[in-house]
Amino acid sequence: MINGKTIWLAVNAASGSNNEAAVTALERAFEGQNFRIGRRIGFQDEGAPTIAELRREGVDILVIFTGDGTVNTLVAGLGGWEGAVLVLPGGTMNILAGRLHGDAEPAEIVARVAAGQVRRVRPTIVRSSQGDGLSGILAGPGTAWAHVREAMRDTDVLGTISTAADAIGESTAGHFVHCAEPVCGRAEGYSAIQLVPRADGFAVQGYYAETLGDYAKQGIALLRRNFREGPNDDLGCHSSVRLVCPEGEAMGLLIDGEPREAGPDETFTVARCGVDLLATAVDE
Repeated sequence: MINGKTIWLAVNAASGSNNEAAVTALERAFEGQNFRIGRRIGFQDEGAPTIAELRREGVDILVIFTGDGTVNTLVAGLGGWEGAVLVLPGGTMNILAGRLHGDAEPAEIVARVAAGQVRRVRPTIVRSSQGDGLSGILAGPGTAWAHVREAMRDTDVLGTISTAADAIGESTAGHFVHCAEPVCGRAEGYSAIQLVPRADGFAVQGYYAETLGDYAKQGIALLRRNFREGPNDDLGCHSSVRLVCPEGEAMGLLIDGEPREAGPDETFTVARCGVDLLATAVDE
């Protein structure tokens, strides 16, 4: 499918698996399948390629070897591009890569593509006024733990201690988020509500904590970019939900693991990715 195509590779030195050895190994995996990488783009220094640039240079496939947050930034600017994007697991969680390829490692995914075991898909996503979630969106005061993660990433010890204290305060005493349309879940709301795209909509999960230990467990899970641990309620699968903070506070968001902020009333809808992604798993 991609023999003779012009391929660019985007990497990010700040992503979990993007050390030089891993990138070199990936490039060798492509070479081993007789695919040539025309250009390596360092996202941290060069930014995201534009559609105009990709068209001008005749790029057919953009390979993205980064974490979910950088994938989101790169894909968000490619709506309407005629080419295709191959997302490889190059970060910490790699949730979107898992949707497209299962648990396969980058070299195995490249081999599948070489063998023709690949198709172009436009997977479901979660749309909001603050951006699209390709792997999911988390809303509520529990997202304050993302600031702890950023301080840890910057090796800011004092900042980590300070933001952890703030995150605990936000999680335990912050203004909870409620599912207003459809009305469902706990009357007191949740410290976080997670929206995860599925083939027929998006799954909605409400997370709460009854003890300080529960909050700590959920905070640690979020530091790993995974909030799926701890007490939670299954709120069903929907094509649209409206979440509110009744006290009028801003609603913290994590879109594909990266922090954003919405108003106190936000509607989320199911949509389709605006550019073709290459999938090698049996089901996307």
